[in-house]
Amino acid sequence: MRTVARPSLESAVTIVTALLVLLGAWVLLRQQWLMQWLKGTAGLLMVGLAIYLSLFALNIYGYREYAQEVSVATVSFRQSGDQSFIATVTRTDGTTEDFRLKGDQWQLDARIIKWKMPFSLLGLQPGYQLDRISGRYYALEDERSRDRTVYSLHRDPVGIDVWEMAREGWSLLVDASYGSAAYLPMAEGALFEVNAGPTGLVARPMNGSAQQAISGWD
Repeated sequence: MRTVARPSLESAVTIVTALLVLLGAWVLLRQQWLMQWLKGTAGLLMVGLAIYLSLFALNIYGYREYAQEVSVATVSFRQSGDQSFIATVTRTDGTTEDFRLKGDQWQLDARIIKWKMPFSLLGLQPGYQLDRISGRYYALEDERSRDRTVYSLHRDPVGIDVWEMAREGWSLLVDASYGSAAYLPMAEGALFEVNAGPTGLVARPMNGSAQQAISGWD
C-alpha cells in the first residue's frame, strides 16, 4: 500500500505567506489611497522639517559668530559685604547687568556651537552665547555650607533648545560644548575681560585691582 506524502508545516506556512504577499501587493497596487498616503506623508515630513529649521534659525539667532579670539564681555566688581560682591557684566553690544555673587571667586560660562561637516566647509563660523555667571568660595568648608549663587545669562530657547539637543547627540547640523573661564578672584574695583577662543573662554585682568587680586591668590 502506497503512502501519500503530506506537505510539511513549514511548506504550508511558506505557501500561505507567499499567497498573502501576492494578495497584499495586488490590493495595494490597485488602490489609489497608497499614492495619496505616500504624498501625504511626504508633505507632513516637509512641513515638520520646515518648522524645525524655522525654530533652529530662531535659536541660532541668539549666538554670535567668531572666527578667532574675540571679546565676549567685561566683568567688574564692587564689594557689598563679607564674601559678597556686585558683578557687573557688560556685553559687547553695550548692555549691562548686575548680579550679587557670594564667595571669593567667579566664573563665566558660555554655550559654544560648531557646525558639522559639510556645513563648516561653507564658511559657517562657530558661535557663542553667554550661559551663566557663578560665585565660588575658596574654602571647601564654606563651599559646602554657605549659600551659592548662579545666574542664567542665555536667551530662553524658542520651541526647542538647539544647544541641548546637540549636547545629547540629536543634531545633524551642529556640535555643542561648554566654554568656561577659569575661576578668578573677586575684589573691589577689579575689572576683567572675557574672550572666546578655539579652546573656550579666557578671562584676563584689565586693571591694577584685578592684577593684584590674581597675584594675591598665587
